[in-house]
Amino acid sequence: MSFHDKLKNDDIIQLKKYNGNDLEKDISNKDGIRICVLDLETTGLNKKEDKIIEIAMKVINVDSITYEMYGVIAEYTSFQDPAIEIEETITRVTGITQDMVIGQEIDWIKVKEILRNSDIIVAHNAEFDRAFMDRYEPLSRTMLWTCSVYDINWERRGFNNSKQELLCIWHGFFYDSHRAMNDVNALINLLSNNLYESNPPIKEIIDNSNTSVYKILATGSDFEKKDMLKSRRYRWDNKKRVWWKKMHLDLIEDEKQWLTHNVYGGYYRGTTIEVKPSDKYKQD
Repeated sequence: MSFHDKLKNDDIIQLKKYNGNDLEKDISNKDGIRICVLDLETTGLNKKEDKIIEIAMKVINVDSITYEMYGVIAEYTSFQDPAIEIEETITRVTGITQDMVIGQEIDWIKVKEILRNSDIIVAHNAEFDRAFMDRYEPLSRTMLWTCSVYDINWERRGFNNSKQELLCIWHGFFYDSHRAMNDVNALINLLSNNLYESNPPIKEIIDNSNTSVYKILATGSDFEKKDMLKSRRYRWDNKKRVWWKKMHLDLIEDEKQWLTHNVYGGYYRGTTIEVKPSDKYKQD
């Protein structure tokens, strides 16, 4: 396990349950960075066909210099009746049943209002949430999205897994996961966690919000290298028939060196594609 350094020296680590009750309304009237933390629950993982069944959004106001969180500016949560049967596997994961969503509708006018008054959208695995939001709300397609998986270098911070539940545990708390607002509250607590005296995760995600990311494609890699690439966290694009990985600019040269020596036998044949900030985490 990879607990935060401030917790590692304890023989016994007590995990606290977090429910977001300390996230107070912002009454500062200060002009900060408005960050919309968003989470969706859906009928499945198919980004083009499955439907949203729950949405949660919470906008926090963050000082652009100190990264202090002033409080919550706006919040919204709602179920959505998908007009199809919710599979038992989804109910087991989320706790959302058919009875809970019958007749329920997301107020997309309210959603648009919240997005319009936000500077950045943050989601854990934003590629998933953005694909659904872009389908349902056109304003989402023009917004600046950031990802608390890819826009924070958790490995450099000492954590070898970016799964939200694990990261929260490694920061000393747990929560009832896979309900949208619970996930939002936990993510806010993770990003602004008081274990960090400097460089909190929320600073890193703000700093990276307006920077490009880069996709490295392991073009021409031999089939027998697939397990090595997979263990390096490359993903398979079945349409383009290539292994790829997303990263920030400062990591590219090291990755090229790794590919050159471990995949290409001394001669680099990969491809690097820049993805502009406005296009990050859009569905290909």
